[in-house]
Amino acid sequence: MNHYDVTILGAGLGGLECGFLLSRVGLKVLVVEKEPHVGGCLQTFQRGGHTFDTGFHYVGGLAEGQTLNHIFRYFGLLDLPWHQLDTECFDEVVIGDKQYGFANGHEAFVEHLCQQFPHQREALTQYVKMLKMVGDNLPKSILQPGQDLGASLFARSAHEFLCETVTDPLLRQVLSGTSLKMELKADTLPLYVFAQINNSFIQSAWRLKGGGQQLVDALANGIRNNGGEVRTMSEVTALRENNGMISEVEINHNDIVTSQWVIGNMHPSRLLSLVEETKMLRRIYRQRIGRLENTFGMFTANLRLKENTLPYANRNVFWHSNKADVWNPSNNGEESLLISYQVPENGEFAQNIDLLTPMSWGEVEQWQETTVGHRGDEYKQLKQMWLDKTLTMAEHCLPGLSSMVDKAFTSTPLTYNNYVNTAQGSAYGIRKDYNNPLGTILAPQTPIPNLLLTGQSLNLHGVLGTSMTSLFTCASIVGLDKVIDELKVREW
Repeated sequence: MNHYDVTILGAGLGGLECGFLLSRVGLKVLVVEKEPHVGGCLQTFQRGGHTFDTGFHYVGGLAEGQTLNHIFRYFGLLDLPWHQLDTECFDEVVIGDKQYGFANGHEAFVEHLCQQFPHQREALTQYVKMLKMVGDNLPKSILQPGQDLGASLFARSAHEFLCETVTDPLLRQVLSGTSLKMELKADTLPLYVFAQINNSFIQSAWRLKGGGQQLVDALANGIRNNGGEVRTMSEVTALRENNGMISEVEINHNDIVTSQWVIGNMHPSRLLSLVEETKMLRRIYRQRIGRLENTFGMFTANLRLKENTLPYANRNVFWHSNKADVWNPSNNGEESLLISYQVPENGEFAQNIDLLTPMSWGEVEQWQETTVGHRGDEYKQLKQMWLDKTLTMAEHCLPGLSSMVDKAFTSTPLTYNNYVNTAQGSAYGIRKDYNNPLGTILAPQTPIPNLLLTGQSLNLHGVLGTSMTSLFTCASIVGLDKVIDELKVREW
């Protein structure tokens, strides 16, 4: 029976970052992943000889001196083929037939939007002031967790802040128009989540040429170089508690390892389902976690294009119909769409693009007990209907796109539920609620002292948010001062 200092369940971004840091400081680490490849939502997949991203599209705050740059420098990820988006317009918001561009840099962001909203200069100035304050505060959130600005802004409404700050309702829609980076719900979304994510992209925006698999493969190789292990095709089938601690991790029903610490990089309810009945996990705690609501999922169309038909655009396009309310998405695949280009290998024409639109779990729930490839004609017809709707939306921005498509591959929340183990195919993990921050924003610790959580469902999602969360999880094992020293946070 093998023994480890730390066993990490799930080789998504958060689990791999925890494995990298903990192995680097000298702990014996095992990362187990039930799928054939590491990466979770960051992995790539092959269809017809072509490579597509699962859920990775772009990151923010990667330029010199910015927070993700500091974090990725530590994890050895800055040498990957990062490709910066157009600083004059990294995101284009289209509402109806009108376009609005987002520029990098807080002052440039204001100046560009003031060209179309000159009467809202003061409102835009106050808006970016709040976002910048949150971004500048990120190092402090590591140095003094729970005592920083975020503690109060998690309990404040993002929608109310926007309404109080910006008087023009169209500008409010525009500023919220890149909403498919998060779930906008007027009655729940905390201001901190909204501000932290939007600020990082206003700082700088980047794609990764060749796909997100490079990022997770680099982390996995780093763990191995540090003396750790990363195993795929290794599903954790049970966690056994003894004397108030997880004493055994069962893998594939027959392999047992022991571990001083166990980290679950998965939805908290799924982690708890692996723990056999114990007095340490009271029923009321299991029920509380099980009742937490999940954010909506996505319908994704990965399109392989015919050669030399669509010029590459070095920006993202967020299209919304005139009747769309981005703060209350319909999830019917007819009102909002993200068009994301993959950086072409050569030349000026796009080879692959992704189309994403919100899709609720209820659309596919009836097939949750079926297996991949055996869901019947009705499910295939549903996916075809949604593909047709996404192409119709996309053609408002890209006329004739349908005729440019060589191959189309589609996925639903059910796909993400099955392949990357996201509960109900949720795009952003557990729904955070400013009305109940203590109940919906989770700490790494569970009632079992040596069982910890990490990943997007805890407090922040996205690449930057998940990376920040991984640091707090590691601090529960090696101490906050060690994490601060490892990443040289005081120098940020």
